[in-house]
Amino acid sequence: QVQLVESGGGLVQAGGSLRVSCAASGRTFSRNAMGWFRQAPGKEREFVAAISWSGSSTYYADSVQGRFTISRDNAKNTMYLQMNSLKPEDTAVYYCAARRVMAARRMESEYDYWGQGTQVTVSS
Repeated sequence: QVQLVESGGGLVQAGGSLRVSCAASGRTFSRNAMGWFRQAPGKEREFVAAISWSGSSTYYADSVQGRFTISRDNAKNTMYLQMNSLKPEDTAVYYCAARRVMAARRMESEYDYWGQGTQVTVSS
């Protein structure tokens, strides 16, 4: 079992930056691929970024490519999402998720563990 807790969300102006974190506990974190998803009001949850167990492979949604950076520190059992050049359409609850295996994936259905989410609001 893996427990995930997000932090770092908040209110930021358009064009600004924010970093959200995901602290993991439980079984060995370093063997789990991880990902970030988000859900805006009235919309379905969508993929944002994913990272393999070693951090050597990363994937991004087209909408955040070049603006967001996913990373992880296995020694600290923590994953990060650095968000730059934020836009109002980035406003959402951001969730971190973990897989039981090492390879990163984009599909929500392939993730086994989920955090409770952290709110990110970008004002125009």
